[in-house]
Amino acid sequence: MLDASAAKTADVGAAPFLAVQGLEAWYGESHVLHGIDFEIRRGEVVTLLGRNGAGKSTTLKSIIGLMRSRKGSIRFEDRETISLSSRAIARSGIAFVPEHRGIFSKLTVEENLMLPPVIGRGGMSVDEIHKLFPNLRERARSGGTNLSGGEQQMLAIARVLRTGARLILLDEPTEGLAPVIVQQIGATIRRLKAEGYTVLLVEQNFRFAAGLADRHYVVEEGRVIDMIPNSDVDANIDKLHAYLGV
Repeated sequence: MLDASAAKTADVGAAPFLAVQGLEAWYGESHVLHGIDFEIRRGEVVTLLGRNGAGKSTTLKSIIGLMRSRKGSIRFEDRETISLSSRAIARSGIAFVPEHRGIFSKLTVEENLMLPPVIGRGGMSVDEIHKLFPNLRERARSGGTNLSGGEQQMLAIARVLRTGARLILLDEPTEGLAPVIVQQIGATIRRLKAEGYTVLLVEQNFRFAAGLADRHYVVEEGRVIDMIPNSDVDANIDKLHAYLGV
């Protein structure tokens, strides 16, 4: 696990941990990202907010290399990754937890947990993961898709925490979950931030995101149209409601 003495807030004077500039992406002939620009400092939790179809999930897939047609600049720890394969990007220290969670039905919970390779120092041990998510210890021999939706989300997050990844991309982690599980996922993200992890979060639940993030980027029609520090959310709540249609 990352040293608890790691920076608990972003170092605003440091270079961006992740810098995305002019990012464009296509699904076939459909042009879906039109020049995404944003950055994240080490130790921050940053959200991408926007309506369905705005391009938020596509941005995460582009960062991790799952979009074959993309151009622009994605710099992670000041290394350009736009031309790298998804495998190489993952091994550089970026982990992706997709909306569909990607749990393998023919593997047990324990096998799912141990599946990704360790790519760097500082990942959580299995014991640490079990303390964070006690349900996974109890369900270790259950089939992966025999878990509830909340337990599957816990497993999907736990699986990447073993790897030593330093930047975690979370795509809609609260989608379809009961309020009590949403609270647990929120507590997990707060703990990760406190221990020095950096998180990029795509989330429809603005109330959930506002309780976690340092900053919010608003995405509309494949572009970032605004950035709102979490400290300024109350002063911009009407504007946010207009952006998000709530």
